[in-house]
Amino acid sequence: MKRIRGQPMTKRFLVICLLACAAAVAVVACSPRSAPVVLASANADALRIGTYNVHYIILKKETGAWSVGDWHRRKGPLDAAFKALQADVVAFQEMESFGGSSGTDTNLTLDWLLAQNPEFAAAAVGDTALFPSTQPILYRTSRLTLLSQDWFFFSDTPDVIYARTFNGSYPAFASIAVFKDRETDETFHVVNVHFEYKSRSNRLKSAALVVDRVGPLIAAGEKVIFLGDLNARHGAATQEILAHMGLEFLDVEGTTYHLNRGLNLFGAIDHIGLSKGVTPVGEPMVLRQKFEDEWPSDHYPVIADVQLR
Repeated sequence: MKRIRGQPMTKRFLVICLLACAAAVAVVACSPRSAPVVLASANADALRIGTYNVHYIILKKETGAWSVGDWHRRKGPLDAAFKALQADVVAFQEMESFGGSSGTDTNLTLDWLLAQNPEFAAAAVGDTALFPSTQPILYRTSRLTLLSQDWFFFSDTPDVIYARTFNGSYPAFASIAVFKDRETDETFHVVNVHFEYKSRSNRLKSAALVVDRVGPLIAAGEKVIFLGDLNARHGAATQEILAHMGLEFLDVEGTTYHLNRGLNLFGAIDHIGLSKGVTPVGEPMVLRQKFEDEWPSDHYPVIADVQLR
């Protein structure tokens, strides 16, 4: 064993060296951009779409991570992030004020963003006894008209509200909104999902259920924009199942989940899929930056410009 100053190189020393190297790599390779990104508005004939997991709030927790106190820290930055997107429609995941039971009417994040952005309205929301409202789809009312909305749960009983997902973990679901674009008179569906993060088999079953429910729309020539947190990387089996029903997934490069620390360690798990008749304009964009010197969430928002044809 190599010796340093007459002493053996211990395991403890090796661990310290490895940790120091990891910290250095994190600082250099995982730091946020030094200057905020200023996005240009979408072209007049393009529609800007986005997906954003904003993390739930724990109402019973006053301080600490994801508490009510923490929400007051990050609500300003979250609004700044939302405004920076300059999007026409954004699908949100985990927009929940979690009080320990399903069906609560309290949604601090939704109320805040709507109050700060009166030019937007929320789709895929309603009486929480009848409509799960923690995956709203915010849309710009000057551009889009809401025609209908729906939901189904990733469960053996998908039409039972708040049904637990396939392996018995927390309920997970798809929220759906149908819009008419005032600029083009085109009608399109937005499907917003959040797949379970622990179980691969659960994700595969959820994707198969999406194919059963959404596949017929695509087969009939309906335009579908698929958005959400798949908890699966680009090209994974979960995504491939969805692609086979006629979705083209944009290649989102780099991290979208950053552990609330700006650590860019994993491939994207937040995705955008487009059916025939929805054409991307340019590449998807990920806003990997702080807002008001804070991380609004543990995910970055992902956006893309598209044309409806």
